[in-house]
Amino acid sequence: MNLYSLYMKFFVMSAKAQEMSLWESIKPPVDISTNGHLIDSLFNLTTMLILFFFSLVCIGLFGFSYLYQKKKHPIAYYVHGTSKKHIAIVAAIGAMVFIMVDMKITGISNRDYMESFAKWPKEDKDVVRVQVLGQQWAWNFRYAGKDGIFNTEDDIVTLNDLRLPTGKKIVFQVTAKDVIHSFSLPNTRLKVDAMPGRVSKMWTELTKTGVYDVVCAQICGTFHYRMQAKMTVYTPEEFEKWQNEMSERTKYAMEKDNADLYWGWKWVANN
Repeated sequence: MNLYSLYMKFFVMSAKAQEMSLWESIKPPVDISTNGHLIDSLFNLTTMLILFFFSLVCIGLFGFSYLYQKKKHPIAYYVHGTSKKHIAIVAAIGAMVFIMVDMKITGISNRDYMESFAKWPKEDKDVVRVQVLGQQWAWNFRYAGKDGIFNTEDDIVTLNDLRLPTGKKIVFQVTAKDVIHSFSLPNTRLKVDAMPGRVSKMWTELTKTGVYDVVCAQICGTFHYRMQAKMTVYTPEEFEKWQNEMSERTKYAMEKDNADLYWGWKWVANN
């Protein structure tokens, strides 16, 4: 892509952004997962708490600036802040912030993790399993074929094209080919690091059909901005139809000496 093409792409994106309202341009992407609302609610609570204490700081800053302005107090009065009274006030404010913000957020996040995200689905025939390989600068996806075993001839392998159904638990196992990437599905509020030599795991359940973005949330090199795939969400019937069509149309090449093709691994279930 030359400089002119980049400029035109930026110009078109800017023009589309101008057509949106301010709220539309800053609001988060639509949530299409069963647990995404938990992350949204925690984010909103964190934002409200920060705004509350920021308002208190601003009130104190400008209020004391007005009360102790030079006209009312021409002779400055200096304190070192080391008296017991001052130490007690600062300690009380610090404790209040810690309890109201840090402990509150930590408690909610731990509860949500243990009650929702850490409860891995039992991997039976109703669970969709996907292997994900990140590389500079693309996403590779692999589905086990009808035999249910990865890295066999009936596997379905796609590039930058993730297809998933609604209403089913989906388990991802993720790794990287070269450098550290981050497999991110913004519309589910979930992401997991893709690291060379290590398999990371993530699961979700989708509730809405459509086409959504798959991005890399970790700066991974010069063309990091190109590392984008599309996630097409089907109904269970449409997804099964797509799988059958892909199985009939393509046959996975078992070229064990070709690292670009032979990259899958033995699936290790969580249950």
